[in-house]
Amino acid sequence: MSAHRWRWIPNALTFLRILLIAPFAAALLAKEYRLALVIFFVASATDAIDGFLARHFDWRTRLGAIADPLADKALLITAYLMLTLTGVLPPWLFWLVLGRDLLIVCGGLAFHYGVGRFELQPSIPGKLNTLIQILVALAIIILLAGLPMQPWVIDAGILLVAVSAVFSGGHYIGIWSLKAWRIKRQ
Repeated sequence: MSAHRWRWIPNALTFLRILLIAPFAAALLAKEYRLALVIFFVASATDAIDGFLARHFDWRTRLGAIADPLADKALLITAYLMLTLTGVLPPWLFWLVLGRDLLIVCGGLAFHYGVGRFELQPSIPGKLNTLIQILVALAIIILLAGLPMQPWVIDAGILLVAVSAVFSGGHYIGIWSLKAWRIKRQ
């Protein structure tokens, strides 16, 4: 038997992460922050393990390439939504985070159908924005769970997420506009 028969494991871990979104949201909404942290860490572990297995054993699939980043984004958007609904974060920050992601998806689709084939590759500012969003959400949940964390992480986090979301969203618009202009000129 070859290791090939285990190719399904990374996708199963991705779908487990998707299933964890509902209990994660419920824990945040109920202000059960320690439970939310445990669920967040389990989801993060599944992300790390499925990524390692897919790369190390070349168990990459088209489904995994689509589902994995969507699962990550859904977990992150859920964290920002629940922290907004419970009054921890301002509504405008949630709309900025969601709007940036929608801008990227709609921009990619518009480019693909209006200009030409388009492979959505995360940019360095985009990856940095995602990292900042993860670290800020994690720091805030740690603070709310009563674990050691400085109270200023909320205000500093709001500023960091906002600046990085605007910068990375603008970066994507700039790159796509330049690429579209070059293609249309040819």
